[in-house]
Amino acid sequence: MANIQSPQVTTAVLLAAGTGSRLQPLTNDAPKCLTEVNGIAILERLVDCLCRNGFKRLVVVVGYLDDCVRDFLDQRTDGLVIEYVINPRYSTTNNLYSLWLARTIVHESFLLVESDVVFDASLLEDMLCPDKIAISRMQRWMQGTTVTVDPFQQVSAFQIGSSDELDKIRYKTVNMYSFTLATWRRVTERLSQHVTAGRVNQYYETVFAEMVADGSLSLEAVRFDSCRWYEIDTLKDLHEAELIFPGKPLKGGSSQLVMSQS
Repeated sequence: MANIQSPQVTTAVLLAAGTGSRLQPLTNDAPKCLTEVNGIAILERLVDCLCRNGFKRLVVVVGYLDDCVRDFLDQRTDGLVIEYVINPRYSTTNNLYSLWLARTIVHESFLLVESDVVFDASLLEDMLCPDKIAISRMQRWMQGTTVTVDPFQQVSAFQIGSSDELDKIRYKTVNMYSFTLATWRRVTERLSQHVTAGRVNQYYETVFAEMVADGSLSLEAVRFDSCRWYEIDTLKDLHEAELIFPGKPLKGGSSQLVMSQS
């Protein structure tokens, strides 16, 4: 169970090292997180959401075209302290490895988010007290990892991979988690075991699935309304997201940058 006395999370970790090959040609010259949804980049929407919810620090794991991410954030961080971790093996590893790299500079509770999700800022409110996982009722457009939830709203199992069935007891992961420091330490230990064994081309959900199964990880489900978030992997996804999220001015601001490499 998550400790309800845990302080509010104010650090976010963004995994943005991948090439976003399924969004080509949009990602030929820019990383996936800079893909625009009705004229506003995914990354800009994320920064706005974080600032609206009181976040102070953003750690970005970069790799592919990392200079583009740095240049973009230099103008749009609105007071967030930005730190970077470089994944030099971004073309041959998966997000498990990128998350493992973040262990070198993340030593507090934090929100984990990926660079292909757009969502309403208000959805973050229930994620600010760890340990939580964002989930959504399965819809026909959703693919990827799902979870089952027990009557106490705790995740009871992960199902890695896609399912063609709309199972009422199965929920789609939104690729967003919040962790206490104690949980993060247990996760990094398990991540390290996989990296040491050479299993670097896996999704981090593989580790979460193992830990939930053996009882070393407990996550409380936070329900995201399926009409208020979208995961953008393909050009078709981008089109659908633009039907949900209109373009509008987002608050900008000055930036404070702290450079870090692992």
